[in-house]
Amino acid sequence: MELGLQNRRAVITGASKGIGLACAESLAREGVHVHLVARTEADLQAAVTQVEKCGSGQVSYQALNLADSQDAQSLIEAQTQADILVNNAGAIPSGSLLDIDEATWREAWDLKVFGYINLCRGFYQHMRGRGGVIINVIGAGGERPTAGYAAGAGGNAALMALTRALGGTSRKDNIRVVGVNPGQIMTQRLQDLLRAAASKRFNDSTRWQELMDPRYPPGEPAHIADMVAFLASDRSANTTGTIVTIDGGHCAR
Repeated sequence: MELGLQNRRAVITGASKGIGLACAESLAREGVHVHLVARTEADLQAAVTQVEKCGSGQVSYQALNLADSQDAQSLIEAQTQADILVNNAGAIPSGSLLDIDEATWREAWDLKVFGYINLCRGFYQHMRGRGGVIINVIGAGGERPTAGYAAGAGGNAALMALTRALGGTSRKDNIRVVGVNPGQIMTQRLQDLLRAAASKRFNDSTRWQELMDPRYPPGEPAHIADMVAFLASDRSANTTGTIVTIDGGHCAR
């Protein structure tokens, strides 16, 4: 399917690995000029090399800590002509209300929750009238909250509400705001979590695959990335203020 995204400009955060890197690759294949953002420069340089193989568009990067509002502002000022923003940076740790102390909770929300908010605010101002798409990659934990993921469930639910509230009226400004809720996706982060869980349960981290239900295997980063590319395109021009859940049916079970 031709998405008509050639020569548009996209900013992707958390873009050096996993879902963010897959989003950069998928958009690059559609001819988008992509700007990758993550904290670690070496990882970004490796990602740029990988993304450049996917298309003919320009690939650039900035190493930034988006938990710092000044870093977020520097990104906004450097990319004022962006047509697409993919918010993807941040991973909130699992644990119950009593497991996660205030400092850890605030650190996680500074990056994922307030980081998304700051970039939504800044890029929205530049896109207003000219047009653009903001895509928030959030997480199914906000749709189906559990006590064992208290900080993540609360943060994701807040971002879901923000996406719906902003996207409900954003078309008047020629902007669409949408969200994607991934479930379990086979990234290095998921493998690390499963290895830690296997070490705790079996005293053997190599048995991590035993913790997955073979009837409901995790998805792949490309499942999220291809949806992001579609939502960014004019093929999805009537989609705003909503969340697309891609979780293998987990939230429906």
